[in-house]
Amino acid sequence: MYEWIGKITADAGRLDVIGRWAACLPRPVALAACQMLGRALYDRAGSVRERVKANMGELLGELQGHPRGESWGESQGESGESRLEACCREYFLHGALGLYEVLVAFSDPKQRLDRFFTIEGEEYLETALASGRGAILFTPHLGNFFYYYWLLSRRYPCLTVGTTDSPEIRPVYERFHRMGCRGLDYDATSPSELVRKLRLHLEENGLVFLHGDFWRPHFPQAHFFGRPTRSPGGTALLALEMGVPVVPFYGRRIRGFEHRLVFCPPIYLHKEFRPHERTEATNRLNRLLAEMIAWVPEQWFYWFNVHERWEKRAMTGAATEGAMSLKREKTMSVHRENAANGGSETALRAGFSQG
Repeated sequence: MYEWIGKITADAGRLDVIGRWAACLPRPVALAACQMLGRALYDRAGSVRERVKANMGELLGELQGHPRGESWGESQGESGESRLEACCREYFLHGALGLYEVLVAFSDPKQRLDRFFTIEGEEYLETALASGRGAILFTPHLGNFFYYYWLLSRRYPCLTVGTTDSPEIRPVYERFHRMGCRGLDYDATSPSELVRKLRLHLEENGLVFLHGDFWRPHFPQAHFFGRPTRSPGGTALLALEMGVPVVPFYGRRIRGFEHRLVFCPPIYLHKEFRPHERTEATNRLNRLLAEMIAWVPEQWFYWFNVHERWEKRAMTGAATEGAMSLKREKTMSVHRENAANGGSETALRAGFSQG
């Protein structure tokens, strides 16, 4: 996946030319072109496509209680296999659309974004910030996450943590940084300095935007999708030590180039856990991540390599974590079916505040 991205981002001049060309296309033409590109990517993806499908089938099938996705999607009148195939196709289409949006953003950084977004639950964020302690937006790499941070940076004093370790992604981060999207480089900043700067930003009642599904093999032990893995512990650390509210957040593409941003009720981890219970707090947050991803699985970025993060070690409470994830996902499936029939995501937002 990174190799494909690198073919476009490796040459700054070519990136500019493609961006200007993309910005000149009428939206209907751009949409048709992205659909063609998405189909071509799917057809030519080969082993990457099969890995994406395998990871989707395995994880989503487990969430539904059917190993390897055998019956996933039957509630919507589709066989599990056909639903999985459609989800995988949508994954590549979403990638093509997201690439177009990012390229256009580079060529026209002052464009109006309001017309492309519907926002739900922003009052939850306002309530969290009213405490004067700042707030942490806790989110997965879902939808066009670059786009969402760009929009939020125009509305709030934002700071995020990213990584320029990947040469393919580095030009994208650098462009958005020049467009006013403030961020700290995880790989170029010492852990103590990273925490210090995040604390300072929160003390100034700023908004910290953190991706909870970021992965490194040296991260603290945790559970994700009910499986042992490693997860960043920064959100739990800051929330427990500073009493900062955590606002679960995600964005999703609803059609074409239109997106919906969803803010959920604040979570006050310092009221649920003791300062030393960071692992338990992180697992609590990771269950929310899995639910957000299950809401629109085709728009989660990491399907191509999520299998690399699972560990075979035994951890106390593994069965409990998996059971809790399954129970909550079955509850959320009702909300997904309602939304598929035209309902809003208000019920989904409410579900996040129930632990």
